[in-house]
Amino acid sequence: MWIHSISVTNAPSKRSRWSYVERATTMETMVGTRTARVALIGDRSPLVRSHTRIPRLLEALRVHDGLTLDAYWVATEDVPDTRLEDFDGVWVLPGSPYRSEAGALSAIRTAREHGIPFLGTCGGFQHALLEYARNVCGVADASHAETAPTAEQQVVVPLTCSLVGHEGAVRVEPGSLAARALGAERSIERYHCAYGLNPSYAEMLAAHELRFTGHDDEGAIRIAELPAHPFYLVTLFQPELAGDGDTCHPIVRAFAEAAVANAALIVR
Repeated sequence: MWIHSISVTNAPSKRSRWSYVERATTMETMVGTRTARVALIGDRSPLVRSHTRIPRLLEALRVHDGLTLDAYWVATEDVPDTRLEDFDGVWVLPGSPYRSEAGALSAIRTAREHGIPFLGTCGGFQHALLEYARNVCGVADASHAETAPTAEQQVVVPLTCSLVGHEGAVRVEPGSLAARALGAERSIERYHCAYGLNPSYAEMLAAHELRFTGHDDEGAIRIAELPAHPFYLVTLFQPELAGDGDTCHPIVRAFAEAAVANAALIVR
Protein backbone atom coordinates (compact mmCIF):
# COMPACT_ATOMS: atom_id res chain seq x y z
CA MET A 1 0.00 0.00 0.00
CA TRP A 2 1.30 3.41 -0.89
CA ILE A 3 1.25 6.36 1.44
CA HIS A 4 1.92 9.99 0.67
CA SER A 5 3.26 12.19 3.42
CA ILE A 6 4.36 15.79 3.47
CA SER A 7 7.80 16.82 4.61
CA VAL A 8 9.24 20.30 4.82
CA THR A 9 12.45 21.58 3.28
CA ASN A 10 15.12 23.12 5.46
CA ALA A 11 14.58 26.73 4.50
CA PRO A 12 11.50 28.99 4.30
CA SER A 13 10.41 30.06 0.85
CA LYS A 14 11.28 33.51 -0.44
CA ARG A 15 7.51 33.88 -0.84
CA SER A 16 7.26 33.86 3.00
CA ARG A 17 5.81 30.39 3.32
CA TRP A 18 7.27 26.97 3.90
CA SER A 19 8.07 25.08 0.75
CA TYR A 20 6.45 21.66 0.82
CA VAL A 21 7.94 18.63 -0.86
CA GLU A 22 5.74 15.62 -1.46
CA ARG A 23 7.39 12.38 -0.50
CA ALA A 24 6.37 9.02 -1.99
CA THR A 25 7.40 5.87 -0.15
CA THR A 26 5.96 2.47 0.81
CA MET A 27 4.46 1.24 4.06
CA GLU A 28 7.12 -1.43 4.18
CA THR A 29 10.54 -0.45 5.47
CA MET A 30 13.82 -0.62 3.64
CA VAL A 31 15.15 -3.72 5.40
CA GLY A 32 17.24 -5.90 3.10
CA THR A 33 17.38 -3.32 0.35
CA ARG A 34 19.88 -0.74 -0.82
CA THR A 35 18.58 2.78 -0.35
CA ALA A 36 19.02 6.21 -1.91
CA ARG A 37 17.24 9.56 -1.55
CA VAL A 38 16.05 10.78 -4.92
CA ALA A 39 14.42 14.07 -5.94
CA LEU A 40 11.68 13.75 -8.56
CA ILE A 41 11.52 17.14 -10.23
CA GLY A 42 8.22 18.02 -11.87
CA ASP A 43 4.80 19.51 -11.37
CA ARG A 44 2.95 16.39 -10.39
CA SER A 45 -0.35 15.79 -12.14
CA PRO A 46 -2.72 12.81 -12.41
CA LEU A 47 -3.08 13.74 -16.08
CA VAL A 48 0.59 12.97 -16.80
CA ARG A 49 0.81 9.24 -17.31
CA SER A 50 4.50 9.00 -16.45
CA HIS A 51 3.77 10.60 -13.06
CA THR A 52 1.11 8.01 -12.24
CA ARG A 53 3.58 5.24 -13.08
CA ILE A 54 6.18 6.32 -10.51
CA PRO A 55 4.74 4.54 -7.42
CA ARG A 56 4.61 1.20 -9.26
CA LEU A 57 8.13 1.67 -10.61
CA LEU A 58 9.47 2.40 -7.13
CA GLU A 59 7.75 -0.71 -5.82
CA ALA A 60 9.14 -2.81 -8.69
CA LEU A 61 12.66 -1.58 -7.97
CA ARG A 62 12.29 -2.51 -4.31
CA VAL A 63 10.71 -5.93 -4.86
CA HIS A 64 12.59 -7.17 -7.92
CA ASP A 65 15.92 -5.37 -7.70
CA GLY A 66 16.43 -4.73 -3.99
CA LEU A 67 16.69 -0.99 -4.65
CA THR A 68 14.70 1.42 -2.50
CA LEU A 69 14.42 4.97 -3.73
CA ASP A 70 13.25 7.22 -0.92
CA ALA A 71 11.65 9.54 -3.43
CA TYR A 72 10.57 13.13 -2.89
CA TRP A 73 8.40 14.99 -5.39
CA VAL A 74 9.71 18.52 -5.77
CA ALA A 75 7.61 21.01 -7.73
CA THR A 76 9.69 23.11 -10.09
CA GLU A 77 8.71 26.31 -8.27
CA ASP A 78 10.03 24.83 -5.00
CA VAL A 79 13.47 23.92 -6.32
CA PRO A 80 15.12 27.14 -5.06
CA ASP A 81 14.10 26.24 -1.49
CA THR A 82 15.24 22.61 -1.68
CA ARG A 83 18.81 21.46 -1.02
CA LEU A 84 19.20 19.15 -3.98
CA GLU A 85 22.88 18.72 -3.08
CA ASP A 86 21.67 16.50 -0.23
CA PHE A 87 20.04 13.98 -2.58
CA ASP A 88 21.67 10.89 -4.05
CA GLY A 89 19.95 11.27 -7.41
CA VAL A 90 17.86 13.75 -9.39
CA TRP A 91 15.26 12.77 -11.98
CA VAL A 92 13.62 15.54 -14.03
CA LEU A 93 10.33 14.08 -15.22
CA PRO A 94 8.01 14.82 -18.16
CA GLY A 95 5.19 17.32 -17.85
CA SER A 96 6.49 20.46 -19.51
CA PRO A 97 5.95 23.31 -19.89
CA TYR A 98 6.91 23.40 -16.23
CA ARG A 99 5.41 25.95 -13.88
CA SER A 100 8.96 27.20 -13.31
CA GLU A 101 11.40 26.73 -16.17
CA ALA A 102 14.06 28.36 -14.00
CA GLY A 103 13.45 25.79 -11.28
CA ALA A 104 13.81 22.86 -13.68
CA LEU A 105 17.01 24.31 -15.14
CA SER A 106 18.42 24.96 -11.67
CA ALA A 107 17.80 21.35 -10.65
CA ILE A 108 19.58 20.07 -13.75
CA ARG A 109 22.51 22.41 -13.22
CA THR A 110 22.87 21.35 -9.59
CA ALA A 111 22.97 17.67 -10.53
CA ARG A 112 25.45 18.33 -13.33
CA GLU A 113 27.83 20.53 -11.34
CA HIS A 114 27.73 18.44 -8.15
CA GLY A 115 28.16 15.07 -9.86
CA ILE A 116 24.78 13.81 -8.63
CA PRO A 117 23.36 10.93 -10.71
CA PHE A 118 20.91 12.55 -13.10
CA LEU A 119 18.16 11.21 -15.33
CA GLY A 120 16.05 13.43 -17.58
CA THR A 121 13.16 12.04 -19.60
CA CYS A 122 11.11 13.81 -22.28
CA GLY A 123 10.80 17.35 -20.85
CA GLY A 124 13.85 16.54 -18.73
CA PHE A 125 15.78 15.77 -21.93
CA GLN A 126 14.68 19.02 -23.55
CA HIS A 127 15.57 21.15 -20.54
CA ALA A 128 18.90 19.41 -20.02
CA LEU A 129 19.87 20.54 -23.52
CA LEU A 130 18.67 24.03 -22.72
CA GLU A 131 20.64 24.15 -19.46
CA TYR A 132 23.79 22.90 -21.16
CA ALA A 133 23.51 25.41 -23.99
CA ARG A 134 23.11 28.29 -21.56
CA ASN A 135 25.56 27.42 -18.82
CA VAL A 136 28.25 25.40 -20.60
CA CYS A 137 28.15 26.63 -24.19
CA GLY A 138 27.49 30.24 -23.23
CA VAL A 139 24.29 30.75 -25.22
CA ALA A 140 22.62 32.86 -22.53
CA ASP A 141 19.39 33.30 -24.46
CA ALA A 142 19.01 29.65 -25.49
CA SER A 143 15.27 29.00 -25.56
CA HIS A 144 12.53 26.40 -25.81
CA ALA A 145 10.12 27.02 -28.67
CA GLU A 146 7.13 25.91 -26.62
CA THR A 147 7.58 28.75 -24.13
CA ALA A 148 9.43 31.25 -26.35
CA PRO A 149 8.04 30.75 -29.87
CA THR A 150 9.58 33.95 -31.27
CA ALA A 151 13.03 33.64 -29.67
CA GLU A 152 16.07 33.69 -31.94
CA GLN A 153 18.15 31.01 -30.17
CA GLN A 154 15.69 28.11 -30.15
CA VAL A 155 17.67 25.09 -29.00
CA VAL A 156 14.50 23.04 -28.53
CA VAL A 157 12.04 23.14 -31.43
CA PRO A 158 8.93 21.29 -32.64
CA LEU A 159 9.68 17.87 -34.05
CA THR A 160 9.07 17.42 -37.76
CA CYS A 161 6.51 14.79 -36.80
CA SER A 162 4.99 14.74 -33.33
CA LEU A 163 5.84 11.65 -31.29
CA VAL A 164 2.89 11.94 -28.90
CA GLY A 165 1.63 8.40 -28.32
CA HIS A 166 4.18 6.83 -30.67
CA GLU A 167 6.75 4.05 -30.38
CA GLY A 168 9.99 3.92 -32.30
CA ALA A 169 13.35 2.23 -32.62
CA VAL A 170 16.41 3.73 -30.97
CA ARG A 171 19.93 2.74 -32.02
CA VAL A 172 22.49 3.13 -29.24
CA GLU A 173 26.20 3.78 -29.62
CA PRO A 174 28.29 0.77 -28.52
CA GLY A 175 30.24 1.32 -25.32
CA SER A 176 28.12 4.27 -24.21
CA LEU A 177 26.42 4.64 -20.84
CA ALA A 178 23.11 4.16 -22.61
CA ALA A 179 24.28 0.89 -24.17
CA ARG A 180 25.54 -0.39 -20.82
CA ALA A 181 22.26 0.55 -19.17
CA LEU A 182 20.12 -1.02 -21.88
CA GLY A 183 22.27 -4.10 -22.37
CA ALA A 184 21.53 -3.76 -26.08
CA GLU A 185 22.33 -1.55 -29.04
CA ARG A 186 18.76 -1.24 -30.28
CA SER A 187 15.44 -0.93 -28.50
CA ILE A 188 11.84 0.07 -29.09
CA GLU A 189 10.81 3.02 -26.94
CA ARG A 190 7.64 4.95 -26.12
CA TYR A 191 7.25 8.69 -26.59
CA HIS A 192 4.82 11.40 -25.62
CA CYS A 193 6.50 14.53 -26.92
CA ALA A 194 6.33 17.08 -29.69
CA TYR A 195 9.67 18.89 -29.17
CA GLY A 196 13.30 17.90 -29.59
CA LEU A 197 16.78 19.24 -30.24
CA ASN A 198 17.24 21.77 -33.00
CA PRO A 199 19.81 19.97 -35.20
CA SER A 200 21.58 23.28 -35.81
CA TYR A 201 22.87 23.20 -32.23
CA ALA A 202 24.05 19.59 -32.13
CA GLU A 203 27.61 20.36 -33.25
CA MET A 204 28.00 23.13 -30.68
CA LEU A 205 26.77 20.94 -27.82
CA ALA A 206 28.99 18.05 -28.92
CA ALA A 207 32.00 20.38 -29.09
CA HIS A 208 31.45 21.04 -25.38
CA GLU A 209 31.58 17.31 -24.55
CA LEU A 210 27.88 16.45 -24.55
CA ARG A 211 27.69 13.10 -26.29
CA PHE A 212 24.74 12.01 -28.44
CA THR A 213 24.54 8.25 -28.09
CA GLY A 214 21.04 7.32 -29.22
CA HIS A 215 19.33 8.02 -32.55
CA ASP A 216 16.24 6.87 -34.39
CA ASP A 217 16.53 5.07 -37.71
CA GLU A 218 16.65 8.42 -39.55
CA GLY A 219 19.47 9.72 -37.37
CA ALA A 220 17.47 12.09 -35.15
CA ILE A 221 18.91 12.46 -31.64
CA ARG A 222 17.08 10.57 -28.91
CA ILE A 223 19.68 10.13 -26.12
CA ALA A 224 22.44 12.35 -24.73
CA GLU A 225 24.96 11.76 -21.96
CA LEU A 226 27.94 13.41 -20.31
CA PRO A 227 30.92 11.02 -20.12
CA ALA A 228 32.82 13.06 -17.53
CA HIS A 229 29.87 12.86 -15.12
CA PRO A 230 29.31 9.85 -12.80
CA PHE A 231 25.82 9.30 -14.31
CA TYR A 232 24.18 11.84 -16.61
CA LEU A 233 21.68 10.38 -19.05
CA VAL A 234 18.77 12.06 -20.81
CA THR A 235 16.25 10.52 -23.19
CA LEU A 236 13.59 12.06 -25.40
CA PHE A 237 11.54 8.90 -24.92
CA GLN A 238 9.89 7.99 -21.63
CA PRO A 239 11.36 4.79 -20.18
CA GLU A 240 8.86 5.02 -17.31
CA LEU A 241 6.11 4.08 -19.80
CA ALA A 242 7.72 0.77 -20.79
CA GLY A 243 5.84 -2.44 -20.09
CA ASP A 244 2.95 -2.68 -17.67
CA GLY A 245 4.62 -0.74 -14.87
CA ASP A 246 5.36 -3.81 -12.78
CA THR A 247 8.94 -4.08 -14.02
CA CYS A 248 11.47 -1.31 -14.53
CA HIS A 249 12.99 -0.19 -17.79
CA PRO A 250 16.75 -0.87 -17.65
CA ILE A 251 17.55 2.85 -17.88
CA VAL A 252 15.47 3.57 -14.77
CA ARG A 253 17.16 0.64 -13.04
CA ALA A 254 20.60 1.93 -14.01
CA PHE A 255 19.74 5.35 -12.58
CA ALA A 256 18.58 3.73 -9.35
CA GLU A 257 21.81 1.72 -9.14
CA ALA A 258 23.84 4.90 -9.65
CA ALA A 259 21.90 6.73 -6.94
CA VAL A 260 22.40 3.85 -4.50
CA ALA A 261 26.12 3.75 -5.31
CA ASN A 262 26.30 7.49 -4.71
CA ALA A 263 24.50 7.12 -1.38
CA ALA A 264 27.09 4.58 -0.27
CA LEU A 265 29.83 7.17 -0.80
CA ILE A 266 28.16 9.89 1.27
CA VAL A 267 28.54 10.18 5.02
CA ARG A 268 25.56 12.03 6.45
